[in-house]
Amino acid sequence: MAPNSVERVDDQVKDVIQDLFQIQAAAHGYAGPQTEQELVRLITQLVGSLSTLSNDASTLSTRIPPEIIDYVDQGRNPDIYTREFVELVQKGNQYLKGKSEALSGFRDALADEMTKAWPEMQNDVEAVLQGRESEPPAKLNGTDS
Repeated sequence: MAPNSVERVDDQVKDVIQDLFQIQAAAHGYAGPQTEQELVRLITQLVGSLSTLSNDASTLSTRIPPEIIDYVDQGRNPDIYTREFVELVQKGNQYLKGKSEALSGFRDALADEMTKAWPEMQNDVEAVLQGRESEPPAKLNGTDS
């Protein structure tokens, strides 16, 4: 069974990292023309690995938000970005929950005051509170509506 695109790209990223490590080791232990030929071979291998990676990565359907790419380009940890994003969403949810609860309290207080002021509207107020439409009254204070 052939590995899927994500696994293949993951393996190619590992290959690129390995190529870079080998170049670093060869450059660190530079010993003249023989090492130079080895560096040329390793750099050629790296270019091939990067080319293959680029071709296969472009076929992936996975999309990474540009904000995360910018975050990583700045040398920061994407896990921190994710944690901060989740915390921001939770904060927004808490704010909206508070607004919703405040409006629910206002709705209930308004309904109580309306039924106290206009007892004949109690059925209509209850219908609104239950989320259904009430029948418009045929006459209000002796006049047609």
